[in-house]
This record gives sequence, structure tokens and C-alpha cells, in this order.
Amino acid sequence: MSEEGRPTSGQGQPPQQSLRCDFCGQESTRVRRIALDRGYDRLRTPHVERYACPECSAKKERERRGLAPV
Repeated sequence: MSEEGRPTSGQGQPPQQSLRCDFCGQESTRVRRIALDRGYDRLRTPHVERYACPECSAKKERERRGLAPV
């Protein structure tokens, strides 16, 4: 997860941290990491943690399920 050290704030709202999607590179206010798949053991399989914006996360989920991309 790439963090841009530029919190933003609006009137009466707490500062939001700007995050960057590790897949498409776009800034997002939300990213997620989902680590599940058949045969995948996140505790034993060497890996690099990568975080996805909502759009990339949905795309990866469709690919994982074998569905056609939208």
C-alpha cells in the first residue's frame, strides 16, 4: 500500500490519508487486501502484500471466480 503523506481535510471532517492502489497506481481513499484462494496459505507462501482500490479489487475477484471482465 503506497501512502502519500498528504492528509486532506474538509470542514468538520477528520483528515483522510491518501492511498495508492498497487495494481493501477491511482490514488484512492480506500484500499483493501484480500488473501484467499484455493490452495493459498498466506502464512506459509512467500508473498508481497499488495493493496487494491475498489475497482481493481472487484476486477481481481471476477478473475478469481473465472468470470468475464466488465
